[in-house]
Amino acid sequence: MSDPAQPDNPPAASDQAAQPSFQIEKLYVKDLSLEVPNGPQVFMQAESPQLEIAVRNEAVQFAEGLFEATVTVTVTARAGDKTVFLAEAAQAGIFSARGIAPQDLDPLLGIACPTILFPYVREAISDLVTRAGFPAVVLAPVSFEQIYLQRQQQAAAEPRIEIAS
Repeated sequence: MSDPAQPDNPPAASDQAAQPSFQIEKLYVKDLSLEVPNGPQVFMQAESPQLEIAVRNEAVQFAEGLFEATVTVTVTARAGDKTVFLAEAAQAGIFSARGIAPQDLDPLLGIACPTILFPYVREAISDLVTRAGFPAVVLAPVSFEQIYLQRQQQAAAEPRIEIAS
């Protein structure tokens, strides 16, 4: 007796191959560095350092259907003209994206992948700075959608060079 909720014929293998799929294959720290160039004197300063935070993300295809996405955060703390610390972490991931339309792939790599990676790099920065003996740096949330849209607008506004033949 067959179950009426189940079709009699399972989907063909070609139907399953055509289904879009996206998954995380691996998450890893690609680079991690910390510098305290003016230690130990910086620990004796009463002045609170000013933080400069830079966030970058990129994605590259390295095999059929496999992409590496990386979010890099650089935090520079300065007190006056002295650097208190410089912390940088690059969190990467290998993502599988198959059967995804080309127009959907760019936003997936530019928005979804960095959004997945950001909490990991945020934790790495906080842990790194704390281990260096400084108060934790808690990074504010980042809208990778906004960054993606700004890049799209900048690319559209750039002049194109056309070569007449």
